[in-house]
Amino acid sequence: MTLVVVPVRFPPSSHSEATLREAVRVAEERDADLTILHVDLYQNSGGVSRSDLKRAVEQRIGRTDRARYVVRRGFLVEETILEEIVAEGADVVVIGSKQAGRWRRMVQKLLSDPDIDSYLRDELDCTVITVDGDGDTTSNETADGEDNAAPLPEDGAGD
Repeated sequence: MTLVVVPVRFPPSSHSEATLREAVRVAEERDADLTILHVDLYQNSGGVSRSDLKRAVEQRIGRTDRARYVVRRGFLVEETILEEIVAEGADVVVIGSKQAGRWRRMVQKLLSDPDIDSYLRDELDCTVITVDGDGDTTSNETADGEDNAAPLPEDGAGD
């Protein structure tokens, strides 16, 4: 079964709503399950529960079939998201363009590697779709399902 993972903030912002809507569209198009993920930081925990996340998401976009709501605790949002994507074996990740920029900075610090986009494509081994605040998307997948060299958005894009 195909799996789409979409990390979101809590409560969902307008940018999160655009990202969620794209993730739901992709999941429906691919007949996939959907994991809606929120990372609750240890250092400033909001005490967000799965039911809180579900309720807030459904208020923004309505009820979603085949959706699983996950709240993970961690110190770094980006690292926790990557761990969840790998652990779940995600086929598609739909992220907001701001999150893509944060991933870029984190990986640059860890690797001192200027080819961050290739690193994320290779390490995640899945399709990465980024969504800006207007709902416009960028993907590393071509129409025939093959990965291409589409870059992740630069920092500062989106909401």
